[in-house]
Amino acid sequence: MLHKPFFDPEKTYEENFSQGPFGAFADGEIFKQTGTPEYTVLGQKVFTPFGIPAGPLLNGKYVKAALDKGFDMPIYKTVRTKKYPCNPWPNVLSVQVKGDLTLEQADKGVVANHTYSEPISITNSFGVPSFDPDFWQKDMKEAVDYAKKGQVVIGSFQGTTNATGNVDAYVEDFVTAAKLVKETGAKILEINLSCPNEGTAHLLCFDLERTAKVASAVKNAVGNTPVVIKVAYFKEQEQLKKLLTLVGNVIDGIAAINTIPAKIYDENGNQALPGNNRLVSGTCGYPIKWAGENMVERLVKLREEMNLNFEIIGVGGVTTVQDYEEYRKLGADAVMSATGAMWNPFLAQEIKKQK
Repeated sequence: MLHKPFFDPEKTYEENFSQGPFGAFADGEIFKQTGTPEYTVLGQKVFTPFGIPAGPLLNGKYVKAALDKGFDMPIYKTVRTKKYPCNPWPNVLSVQVKGDLTLEQADKGVVANHTYSEPISITNSFGVPSFDPDFWQKDMKEAVDYAKKGQVVIGSFQGTTNATGNVDAYVEDFVTAAKLVKETGAKILEINLSCPNEGTAHLLCFDLERTAKVASAVKNAVGNTPVVIKVAYFKEQEQLKKLLTLVGNVIDGIAAINTIPAKIYDENGNQALPGNNRLVSGTCGYPIKWAGENMVERLVKLREEMNLNFEIIGVGGVTTVQDYEEYRKLGADAVMSATGAMWNPFLAQEIKKQK
């Protein structure tokens, strides 16, 4: 059953930011947890290793609501060192896909509209907007401090290129962002390498050398604070193995996946999302679960083969309790849900009841 989503796709990003969250996330009811947290993820004790990844939790109000509803590992939406605009509305559309969204189908294209149905599948196109640190540092700190026993708020960030395209300055901007996030008191940091970025590849996580520079520089700057990198789906196994060769002993965790990029058309065959560079947009929800689970399975095997110790956060297509359990059985140390959680604010509570 789909509930009213806590992010309203029919409102602009700015309206959602100022007026949201919506639905049950706005009812003020708190799911109370007692006893002793039995799981440890990235050094933090949690009641359930389940949360919401960077994306739908736009600000501290959303993060606090997620904590209240029992999502013990929410991530504050990716921030930057300077203000950055959001893509024009619409930012979320329903995607009409039957079964798995294969890479071939994504390249061919899918149809999107405003009709949301189960099993839920959407595309989201925000462009990683951010407010200035003067706003988000205070807001994030309040959210971090709001977390109760057995909960932890994770801070996500990324760098922004400058007009000259200077690589060293780009890497340094990641470092600056990491320091600013750490100052909020966030006990776990996540480097967002999986959104359209300014590397030599479309996604920065596929620019392996630059990813290694960023990861090393950030880890050196934040010391013992656990650092997670968020990556996309790696089609080539050798490329994934090389990534782990470069960063496996540097970072503390890997979150996979973000979305599967797909060409998004309306029902008349036109580009569904207005503006330049928006034909291709990230698709998420139930049709990408195969990719998230595949990445977790491969990361678990490579971690063992290469004698590495990083933790794995499984993301992608988690819309039911069974999905969560499947990820855990594959070896994910923690699991997160964006689309599923948006349309089911009680998903974390349902998972806890099955334990």
